[in-house]
Amino acid sequence: MPPRTRLTRHSTPESEMAAEDLEWERSKISNQDLNMMKKLGLMKKEDAIRFPSEESYPNPPMEYRVSFVDHLIRGLSAPIHDFLRGLLFVYGIQLHQLTPNSILHISIFITLCECFLGIPPNWALWKRIFLLRRNASRNATYNIGGVVICVRTDVDYFDVKFPDSVQGWRKKWLYIHEESANSVEHNIIPFDGNAKIQRRRSWDAEASEEEKKATEALMSRIHQLQNTRGKELSGVQITAYFLRIRVQPLQARKNPLWTYAGGNDANRLSSDLSAKDLEKLIRRISRLNKKDPVPSSCRVEPYSSTNPLPENHPTMASLPPLPEDGEVEEQAIVAEDNQGSSLHESEVAGSHKSAASHEKEVESEASESTQSLPPAVSPKNKRKRDDAEASGTSKPEEAVPSHPKSAYDPYLETLISSDDEVVPNVDVAARTSTSHTLVASETPVEGEETSPLRQNVGTATPPSSPLVPSPKRARVETIPEPTLPSSSSSNPLLDDPMIKDLIRIGSQFIGYREYASKAEEKLAEANNRADALVQKLEQSEAARKKAELVASEAKAEADEAKAKVASVEELQKRLEDAESALNEHKTAQAAREEGILKRLKSQIRRTEAQTNQGFDLENPVNDPLLDTLSYLELHGSEIREGVSNASAGLSTLFPYFFPKKEEPPTFLALAKSFNSSEDLGLKMRQENMKVAVESTVALVADSQQTVDWMKVGDTDQIEQSRWRSLIKAAKPNTKKILAYLGIKPSSTPSSSRPEV
Repeated sequence: MPPRTRLTRHSTPESEMAAEDLEWERSKISNQDLNMMKKLGLMKKEDAIRFPSEESYPNPPMEYRVSFVDHLIRGLSAPIHDFLRGLLFVYGIQLHQLTPNSILHISIFITLCECFLGIPPNWALWKRIFLLRRNASRNATYNIGGVVICVRTDVDYFDVKFPDSVQGWRKKWLYIHEESANSVEHNIIPFDGNAKIQRRRSWDAEASEEEKKATEALMSRIHQLQNTRGKELSGVQITAYFLRIRVQPLQARKNPLWTYAGGNDANRLSSDLSAKDLEKLIRRISRLNKKDPVPSSCRVEPYSSTNPLPENHPTMASLPPLPEDGEVEEQAIVAEDNQGSSLHESEVAGSHKSAASHEKEVESEASESTQSLPPAVSPKNKRKRDDAEASGTSKPEEAVPSHPKSAYDPYLETLISSDDEVVPNVDVAARTSTSHTLVASETPVEGEETSPLRQNVGTATPPSSPLVPSPKRARVETIPEPTLPSSSSSNPLLDDPMIKDLIRIGSQFIGYREYASKAEEKLAEANNRADALVQKLEQSEAARKKAELVASEAKAEADEAKAKVASVEELQKRLEDAESALNEHKTAQAAREEGILKRLKSQIRRTEAQTNQGFDLENPVNDPLLDTLSYLELHGSEIREGVSNASAGLSTLFPYFFPKKEEPPTFLALAKSFNSSEDLGLKMRQENMKVAVESTVALVADSQQTVDWMKVGDTDQIEQSRWRSLIKAAKPNTKKILAYLGIKPSSTPSSSRPEV
């Protein structure tokens, strides 16, 4: 037989329609949140964050993405880290679907890897520690914060001390600038408020045996960090560390955290927080109360520029698959969730809860939603119902009465059917339930073998399907039960109640022939409409591509215009810098000229004071510096002339004062000869006196007179008055005596006293 076509009809409560839209409402961000983001450096750039105005549903501008205040203060910044981008891709979720505690889980993990393990965030290690679960309560399932990151129950991990509930975080949404929108790398997934959360196989992905073997040393190191006595490391310490160094772990950074260089690090967003602000922030994102101390430092020194990695330290790079790497097998959607696959966000506040605690549902955070949604059908109960129906033990439920004026349209019923619910393959007995499932088949041909019916069908006459037309409109061919002549013996096969029921059920199927043909016509019409919709979709896709092309061209032109504006601004800035430098140079030059002029005037005054001679310029140029230089030139000429005359005079006197020495070649040495510590005048007079005495002795000897020279030499025996009278008598004839002796007279200073 040809395959049966299944049409499904569901009654959807109004509260369940557009469940994602009901969770969004107008953003309400307090001044306290604004001040905290400013102190954290999240608003340092002018266009880094935009706040919604009056809209109650996110409509991010171009190059912006939707985020939350509680995400940003827990380490999120754009452009995002490759590890976070890979997690969003592998898990098939969006950024707004993660809870604040889940964001903090990722920040702590990246800080742990880079600062205390000395490796990039490792995908294999992540799979050994964490898994993903749906976030729900008894009354609602969420889209905002609809998934949570949980620690596996068999893993010993850090006690992070998450708060039991982060109240009101869904109302504090905003837009963050996607800085790398021009490239694929580090891009955040575009916001899609209608995207539904679908559980995937990657949510429970475990590390392979090879990955477990490669990360065994890392798990041992984590255990050592937790349990080393006196050096225990906690999740709160890791959180306080990345908040204290002012580096966002979930941001794409130039350098890893093990190269952190302190206050001058390029990845820092702001200066250090005050102790009060840091303590307030840590208490806000953790479960610490006022009595619990806030850690001021880590008991284990993290890797940094002052504590570098050991030599030959393994990097062990392992990132989750990225979108450009293609689809991964773990992204396959799991058709049905089991009951243990969803839990409330508050249940993962502790990192070491059992699986039983994961199945609890806490309603503390459900009050944040503007309207509660009806509970979804439990997959386990659904399978139990299917099994019961297959076994023929299901109890018939009351049929939902259809509207008396509306006829059943299979095309419309197909459009309103749920896309998420998978309808089990049921037989005729299953049609007695209220699932509104109609099985339409082709009219059985006479002599064609029909599919065998189940053998455990009840003896009671099955009620008619709710989708069968009313008796006035239905065309049901009744096949009378075959009767045997009374004369013949009864056939035991025909008397079997099961066979009778089978014949009765077969007669009911005859009433579906006309309806089946109509259903086929409706299906054909629906296929035609679907083809038309596909064509329109292709046209809209072409228009979308064209619009994207136009938008990309416009964006390229805008970027080019921005670049030109930036170049003009840069040139203008360079011109301003040049003008400023020129003004500074002029100021320095003026100060230098003033200093030179001051020194020249001082030298001129000293020269005039020493030479007792001043000058007046004949043709001044009225420039203080040039006129002063002219004065200096005049004084220089006068000094040079004086030095020349002094040199000539000293050269003439030198043989008289230094008869046995050679005249020095330079004026400076010649002048130093006359500036000796000896009294050159006294020395010359003594020399002249010696010549005079010798001349006297020679004159006396030439006169052939007898002189007692012993008496003459003994001045004490010579009467001074007589000696002076002799000298006075001989003075008129001094020149004659000297000329006789061949001696030229030498001048003697008038102030000097003649030596005896």
